[in-house]
Amino acid sequence: MGFVSAILGFLGFGVGVSAGLVIGYYLFIYFQPTDVKDPTIRSLVEHDSASLEKMLPEIPSWVKNPDYDRIDWLNRFVERLWPYLDTAICRTAKDIAKPIIAENTEKYKIDSVEFETLTLGSLPPTFQGMKVYMTDEKELIMEPSIKWAGNPNITVVVKAYGLKATVQVVDLQVFASPRITLKPLVPSFPCFAKIIVSLMEKPHVDFGLKVFGADLMSIPGLYHYVQETIKNQVANMYLWPKTLEVPIMDLSKALKKPVGILYIKVISAHKLRKKDLMGKSDPYVKLKLTDDKLPSKKTRVKHNNLNPEWNEEFKLVVKDPESQALELDVFDWEQACILFSLGNMKRWA
Repeated sequence: MGFVSAILGFLGFGVGVSAGLVIGYYLFIYFQPTDVKDPTIRSLVEHDSASLEKMLPEIPSWVKNPDYDRIDWLNRFVERLWPYLDTAICRTAKDIAKPIIAENTEKYKIDSVEFETLTLGSLPPTFQGMKVYMTDEKELIMEPSIKWAGNPNITVVVKAYGLKATVQVVDLQVFASPRITLKPLVPSFPCFAKIIVSLMEKPHVDFGLKVFGADLMSIPGLYHYVQETIKNQVANMYLWPKTLEVPIMDLSKALKKPVGILYIKVISAHKLRKKDLMGKSDPYVKLKLTDDKLPSKKTRVKHNNLNPEWNEEFKLVVKDPESQALELDVFDWEQACILFSLGNMKRWA
C-alpha cells in the first residue's frame, strides 16, 4: 500500500502542477486589464517646468534658456586637462595668498599660517551652457553657467600663542554665473589685451569645515552665517558692475601695426663647438624679434656637422624698428644647448 500511495502522490503532484500552469497562462492571456494605453511620446519643449524637473533634476542652462549654447566639448577638454589645471591653479592660489597671509598674521599676532595640503581633487567643474554676446565694441563677452561639486583636499595649519590648529575644507560645491569679457580685441596673439570677470548674481558656495576632526558646519546657525558671509564678501568684490581685471599684454604695443618685413637668409656657419661623443654637433638656427609673441623661426637640423650650410630664407614682421632687435642663436639638436649666439642685432641690413 505504501508503494501504491507514493505512486498516486507523485501522479497527483504532476497533474496539479500541469493544471496550475495551464490555468495561470489562461488567466494571464485573457484577463489582462483593458484600460492600459500606449504611452504618449512628446519632445522636451512640449513639457511644462514641473514635468521637466521630475524627469531631469539637474536641467542644463541650454535646455531652460535658448540663448545658452551646449558646450559638451569644453567639458571633455577641461576633464582631460584638469590634473594640470589643478596644479597650476593651486600654485597661483598659494602665490596670491602669501602676501594676504603675511599681512594678517602680523595684524592678528599669529605665528604662521601654512598650507599642509592643497589640491582641488579629481572632479573638474562642469559647464552647463554658455551665452555669447556680440557687440559693436572691440570685445567678446561670454557668460558660462558653471557647477562644481568637487572633492578637494585643502588643509591649513595655523600656529598662534603656542597652539596649533588644523583646518580642513571638504565637500566643496560652487555654482556661479560669471561674465567674462575679452577686450579690447587686437591684431596680436592672443588677440585680446585683458580679461575682465564679474559675477552676474551671488554665487552658491557650500562646503564642510573641519577643525581637530570635527565639522564646524554642523553647529546650528554657523552654517547659514558662513554661507551668507562668503556670498556677501564675494559679491562686494566681483558682483556686476564691479569687475576683476587680468592684464594679458601691453595695450600700447598690442595696437601697433606692422611697419615692414625683415628678410633674413641664413647661409652657413663654420667651426662650431663639438657636443656629441663622436666629436660632432647637430646644429640648427632659431630666429625671432624681441617683443614678439610669435614662436621662433627655425632652420633644418644639420646632423653631425660642424660647418653646416642652410641657405634658408625667412620673413619676420617688424612693428617697431626703434626698439625691436633680431635674436639669432645656433642650437645643438641633441644636447639642446646654444653653440653660438649673435645676441640682439639692432641694425637692419
